[in-house]
Amino acid sequence: MKTINKLVLAFFLFAISLANAAPPQPAIPGGGGNGGNGTGSPASPIDMYVYVLGIVAIGFIVYFTKKYKSVKA
Repeated sequence: MKTINKLVLAFFLFAISLANAAPPQPAIPGGGGNGGNGTGSPASPIDMYVYVLGIVAIGFIVYFTKKYKSVKA
């Protein structure tokens, strides 16, 4: 991989890490919302499996890296 490709990839990864889809909305005192005393929004089903998905992703990376190194050699 050429140096310029690595620099561009690093730049995009850095830019994406700074991106924010939607900042949280501030609570309006005395008007709407649950005032911070409620349960809030329920957790997404994927929240329970974030660590497992991370481990699986690392496993896939290792597997395919070894697979392509063995084919290349």
